[in-house]
Amino acid sequence: VRLVESGGELVQPGGSLRLACTAAERIFGDYTIGWFRQAPRKEREFVAGISWSGRNFYYGDSMKGRFTVPRDNAENTVYLQMNNLRPEDTAVYYCAAVHLKNRGSDYYKQASNYDSWGQGTQVTVSS
Repeated sequence: VRLVESGGELVQPGGSLRLACTAAERIFGDYTIGWFRQAPRKEREFVAGISWSGRNFYYGDSMKGRFTVPRDNAENTVYLQMNNLRPEDTAVYYCAAVHLKNRGSDYYKQASNYDSWGQGTQVTVSS
């Protein structure tokens, strides 16, 4: 499935930002969507995700309570709502999709398990 991210920009510490991941085809009911990020000289890190059913959500440890994953079924879009942003949140953010269902949170937090990736969008948190 083809994915396109958008919404990345420069934001001040403490600010909020919403990224969008839009799919070229229907994803809800079929794909689990994950958000990952990669900062310079660091490994790709799991951020948050929503299961294929829309009933389960997954979060990286440093994102709990700050990030959420709303979605728009009609637009085939999953968002990453980021609040209380910190300079260490600066990275390129990617969304990814995997077709396998009911694999559990540990499975969906691994980047290597995803089949399709977007091109990424840059988020910079700085004053």
